[in-house]
Amino acid sequence: MKKECVLKIENLNKSFGITHANKNICMELHKGEIRGLSGENGCGKSTLLSQIAGIYHSDSGTMYKDGEVYAPKNPIDAGDHKIAIVVQELGLIADLPAGVNAFLGKTGQFTKFGYLSLKKVYQAANAELEKWGLPKMNFRSLAGGMNVENRKMIELVRALSSDPDILILDEVTQSLSHDNRNIVYQLLKKFKEMNRSIILISHDLEETLRITDTISILRDGELLDTVNSREISEDELKRRMVGRNIEGDYYRSDEEEIYEDEVIFSFSEVSTESGLKDVSFDVHKGEILGFCGLSDSGIHDIGQAAYGLMKPEKGKIMLHSDQVEIVSTNVSLNHRMAYVPKDRDGEALMMKTTILRNLCLTSMEQIRGKAGYISASHMKKMAEDAKAEFNIKCTSVLQNMNGLSGGNKQKVNLGRWLLKDLQLLIIDCPTRGVDVGVKSYIYQCMKEAKKKGISMILITDELTEAMGMSDHIIVMKNGGIKKKIARSSHFNEEEMIEVMI
Repeated sequence: MKKECVLKIENLNKSFGITHANKNICMELHKGEIRGLSGENGCGKSTLLSQIAGIYHSDSGTMYKDGEVYAPKNPIDAGDHKIAIVVQELGLIADLPAGVNAFLGKTGQFTKFGYLSLKKVYQAANAELEKWGLPKMNFRSLAGGMNVENRKMIELVRALSSDPDILILDEVTQSLSHDNRNIVYQLLKKFKEMNRSIILISHDLEETLRITDTISILRDGELLDTVNSREISEDELKRRMVGRNIEGDYYRSDEEEIYEDEVIFSFSEVSTESGLKDVSFDVHKGEILGFCGLSDSGIHDIGQAAYGLMKPEKGKIMLHSDQVEIVSTNVSLNHRMAYVPKDRDGEALMMKTTILRNLCLTSMEQIRGKAGYISASHMKKMAEDAKAEFNIKCTSVLQNMNGLSGGNKQKVNLGRWLLKDLQLLIIDCPTRGVDVGVKSYIYQCMKEAKKKGISMILITDELTEAMGMSDHIIVMKNGGIKKKIARSSHFNEEEMIEVMI
């Protein structure tokens, strides 16, 4: 028996220029319900959530909250109506403390005679952590110095600070490690027990099916159907999302380690100020070496140190194929190494400029002519060729990056490196925030790169991704290596989790 309707949507429409992002959306959400939204990147999921949360105004249609017409002017107005959102892209002010970011737009409650009491802000932020069972964090630290995971948790605190009865989560779990995901799952359970509602987007379809009650399927801006999560299989959900069959197994089909004997790259007893402790490993030619661990394990530091973004306090990082020590990003770039970071918008892509410039950025030396001039026509051709090769969906390569969906941003992010003659590719969470179709495409790119003899360091919060693509997996804990597991041993998720925790 369905519970009382808390949110009703009738014929909601939203367009951006000629793009009709949402077409006559009709939907009901009930108290105590966890509703998933599924569909390919660009199908209109985030646009729908943004209208509910007051980020976008609807072109037409009506929303009702608790039976009353609901038309939020902005996210603060939505919060006043007990609706809060954590968006997919990071939305913090880097130069403000984490605690102030947690109460953006609501700091007036901590202000007296024009002065903001940071002490009260930090106390209130910590109270939110305790209230909702979230892990402790330093709210005095500037948000810009924090990693993606901690920044995402700050955004979650900000949403919860309005004590919402509808919480909207847009790709939150894919930014989190295994331990923090479990904390979010407990939060969802608590919300449900409190008779409050959740709307969430997750491109992890197994997760979506497991934690939701119902799933609304969108395609090309239209809501096709809403199904019971217990009554649909993962393969059927994929098929309905994309309108065609996608086979269940899109990882590697082989069950053995396949690479050459030559060691091209290594860490030798590397320790860093960030917390890596005597880390040593080798990467062979054509090998995919995976790294997994909890939030404080140090796996993401591996990528930064490997590319020269983080200098070791002790130990050596060597590219043996060229007999050079990695001491800077210039060395890495000049010796056919590439790095795709977890935070693509903040650390990799130039969001306020064109797709063309982003695609060409890593190849400027190749584009530059003999006199040092860069040919505009050469850049345009390179970008157009890349757009076609990597199937980037956009109106033009002269379109700005911030107009692309998450999956197409990632195609630009990865594709611009694959245009080059690489020997080592370092990729951190390559499928974060992309749909099943783009995931399949990225894995195919990785398999093709491996066939060409390109070595890869794969850092991921997705155990299934590591198991599906790696020759070896290194499990880290507290900055050190706990175990190395070979593909031929038949990776076991339970075994890895046991080592991680």
